[in-house]
Amino acid sequence: MRLHFVGIGGSAMGSVAIASAAAGHHVTGSDTAIYPPMSDVLAAAGIAWYDGYSAVKLIAQSPDLVVIGNAISRGNPELEYILDHRLPMTSMAGLVGTTFIDRNTSIVVTGTHGKTTTSSITTWLLEHAQRRPGFLIGGVPGNFDVGCRPVDTNLHNMADGVFVSEGDEYDTAFFDKRSKFVHYRPTIAIVNNLEFDHADIFADLASIIKSFEQVVRIVPSSGVVLVNADDANAMAAVQRSYAPVEHVTMGEKGHWRIVDLHLGEAGSTWTLLRNDVPYGSFATSMPGEHSVRNCTMAIAATARLGLTPAEQQAGLDTFRLPKRRLEEIATWRGCTVVDDFAHHPTAIAATMRALQQRYPGRRIVACFEPRSNTTTRAFFQDELAACFDGAAAVIIGPVHRPERYAVNDRLDTERLVQALAERGIAATSIPSHRSEDPAWGADVVDVLEQQASAGDVIAVLSNGNVGGLRAMLQQA
Repeated sequence: MRLHFVGIGGSAMGSVAIASAAAGHHVTGSDTAIYPPMSDVLAAAGIAWYDGYSAVKLIAQSPDLVVIGNAISRGNPELEYILDHRLPMTSMAGLVGTTFIDRNTSIVVTGTHGKTTTSSITTWLLEHAQRRPGFLIGGVPGNFDVGCRPVDTNLHNMADGVFVSEGDEYDTAFFDKRSKFVHYRPTIAIVNNLEFDHADIFADLASIIKSFEQVVRIVPSSGVVLVNADDANAMAAVQRSYAPVEHVTMGEKGHWRIVDLHLGEAGSTWTLLRNDVPYGSFATSMPGEHSVRNCTMAIAATARLGLTPAEQQAGLDTFRLPKRRLEEIATWRGCTVVDDFAHHPTAIAATMRALQQRYPGRRIVACFEPRSNTTTRAFFQDELAACFDGAAAVIIGPVHRPERYAVNDRLDTERLVQALAERGIAATSIPSHRSEDPAWGADVVDVLEQQASAGDVIAVLSNGNVGGLRAMLQQA
């Protein structure tokens, strides 16, 4: 079948496109401004894509089915042609649900934070135990060359394989406003945490909880919902589950209890109790309490499928974090440059704690780009000031596409600088008009030359390209 992906540059879209090509389909795509690592991965897979959107170029592909990315909206010339000529179309999530998951056991990892890492850990524990799962991970996982892979049908029938999905709560497509994870029909659902995010599609926290309730309510009674019992919002989302709910906690009561936790420079160790009976002792080189929670969710999910504590620890020993998750990418003027996807206040705070654990005694200089549809607005104006505790200095990039919002609705970076200064953190902001220059990262380099010293840790925090900053630091 000839598949054309409109918006192929998204991490999930690109990964599904690669998996489709590996399954024997002829795959093409279109998008704007695709940058590494996705551009490199697509090229390595031999997938042809063109820059921009063109009905003429789409016609030349003669697709049998068009996969519409969730960033594509009415007015896009390819979409308008598809609608006018009634070409068969589907969403990325719809394609995955019907083509890759189908009747397999479906593990869906949900949560505001940690989805990519937790789904990567879960997949690797199964892979290391020779279960050969299929998977969809919305990033570039460290243990695999691709972000999406079908179940190995040489080992499994379609009814006994396992497929692990990163369950994105973002909406599916312009024609389907349900969250993507609904299409994956979990047998085992992980609800790791839940906060307000995606301000462009969710009006408030209650609407996000409602979306999570929807995916929880389709878990079969023979399945299970694993929930972070220390997160009140996550707990609210599972109250109406028809499936059994198992609580994962650091508290005194729960089906899975994390005890004897130790966070050190070399990583973290903990003991896991299952129904108050010792299940196993575990260790990971990943820093941060959030990493322990991610690992424990993966352990609880794979235990349901018969993996032993010994198999799980062996998997953790060889697990490698996905790209852009506390990833050391360069040494710049004697500083260690760490790239991390953190862009929500809670995730930034967790990353800052993890950096302090991994690099004790070293100054941390954070470079943060307000890019997501939530952090570019004023929703987290006060929370952003508090999440950088532990940093010696913070450089705030320009608000991405500031023209979308009125001044009062937009993140005030100068006010954020003042709030950080009041907390004893040296802060600098790059003016918002600089966002028009795709190479505004050079402005950050100028500040780093004044703020950073040999031995410091430079943390690049963003879900975007940071004005080319990463490449500038790597090339220098």
